[in-house]
Amino acid sequence: MDFKLIIVTGGVISGLGKGVIAASIGKLLQSRGFSISMIKIDPYLNPDPGTLNPIEHGEVFITEEVWHFKPGRGVEFKIAEIDEDFGHYERFLDVNMHPSNNITSGQIMLSVILGERKGRYLGQTIRLIPHVTQAIKERIYEVARRETPDILIVELGGTVGDYEAMAFVEALRQLRLEVGTRNSVHIHVTYVPFVETVGEFKTKPAQLFFREVLAAGLPPDFVIARTQSTLPDAVKAKLALYASVPRDAVFEDPDLNVIYELPLYLEEKGLGVKLENKLGIKGKPDMGEWRDIVEKFKHGEPRKIAMVGKYWRMSDVYISIVEAIKHAGAELGIKPEILAVDSEGLEKGIGWDLLEESDGILSTPGFGSRGTEGMIKAAGWALREGKPFLGVCFGAQLATVAFAREVMGWKGAHSTEIDPNTPWPVIDLLPEQRQIEEVGGTMRLGGHEVILLEGILRRAYGREKVVERFRHRYHIIREFAEKMERRGYKITAVDSSGRIINAFEVEGHPYYVGVQFHPEFKSRPGRPSPTYKSFLESLI
Repeated sequence: MDFKLIIVTGGVISGLGKGVIAASIGKLLQSRGFSISMIKIDPYLNPDPGTLNPIEHGEVFITEEVWHFKPGRGVEFKIAEIDEDFGHYERFLDVNMHPSNNITSGQIMLSVILGERKGRYLGQTIRLIPHVTQAIKERIYEVARRETPDILIVELGGTVGDYEAMAFVEALRQLRLEVGTRNSVHIHVTYVPFVETVGEFKTKPAQLFFREVLAAGLPPDFVIARTQSTLPDAVKAKLALYASVPRDAVFEDPDLNVIYELPLYLEEKGLGVKLENKLGIKGKPDMGEWRDIVEKFKHGEPRKIAMVGKYWRMSDVYISIVEAIKHAGAELGIKPEILAVDSEGLEKGIGWDLLEESDGILSTPGFGSRGTEGMIKAAGWALREGKPFLGVCFGAQLATVAFAREVMGWKGAHSTEIDPNTPWPVIDLLPEQRQIEEVGGTMRLGGHEVILLEGILRRAYGREKVVERFRHRYHIIREFAEKMERRGYKITAVDSSGRIINAFEVEGHPYYVGVQFHPEFKSRPGRPSPTYKSFLESLI
């Protein structure tokens, strides 16, 4: 296999923005005409993040393709739920990522243990080294064989010093030896805080993690420091000294108002040329179109969008939705301001002023009963007040509940997910879900064809058939939807069988749309989702 390897690791703290940095590096090299593939390693033991608490882990990104992971005979997992960093990869590189590019400890351990039971390692004592590390490397090589990229970028989640990451760090060390130092680069992302009380940047946390990567046999070639602002030369020199890299191999990633500007910033600072020289490649960067796209994000008429959700304790939960709103805004000359509205707060009378202040309301995806009444009340308020409204997945389901209660007068209407004994089960399980007992990887996942009927979305997309991404177990029940159609509820999208309702709108309302799918996962800078674009157009 003939490919160049770039490894991206992190130190000090997780959540530094390694995914944005890795995607930006990919953009730098893609702009030079090279094909790029991305891998994200997550050291947790879950096979995928689908069952993780969003408040703890952040967004679960959904891929177009569903991967049938078969770690052993008779064992199969359906995977399309992967780490949120893949959203950055897709948005920056404008490519669809394969779910097997997200490698977790759970997948690796399952493959090794079930392989041992199958007889793959007869006579051997199974160890982290060489068996687990070999399994990790083989997964990386599988991506390289399938996608044949010029450059393969591997991001290691968490920090280098994490116990659960040790086997992956060792596998990456071995991988660099196998690929060759002229064909590989290690970029270490660190954090350099500015301490207000003393008025200076502090490098001590970074120094400790430089020691970790050096001791692991994975010395960095470049250091990128996450900071609030640009670093003084003396601080960069200190980082270079302790990382054992040349002074001009230290770069910074300061807080930027537009994250898509980072590739341009790093190119301006010379990282692209440095990577060319280190990897022995040559290409002429062409970032003119990207520069034009980025410029659109910096200007626009302000509009306030109240996002009603139950996971606002961690803003990354909704990162793809927020970015999709920004994409649409940039295209339309709108500078959106997101008003975070906690749905539990609405139940206590807190946050209603934000709904009134907003130009439009977006009801977010979710699961479970907590905070649902607040979401239903917000949807009902938007219905009565004529406020532009978009409901996504769970948000669309609860908007249907709101319509059933508000317009139809069906007292107690609900989703059976929340109230199994509701007299008006307008939302219920998909028939194929009724016999399923396991939770992980068993929802209706991935890309599915959507048939757009006459309405707002058909006009927005400009065609009858599209593919959108799904992640749901419950759906809108047609029997009740058809009754609600007599009062202005209008089915505007179905699946290819006509059985599953994929979208609706309310006639006579300025803009009241619900979609069962997740259009945010296909939105791109410069090519926004038609769903989100139509929503923002209603605010003009």
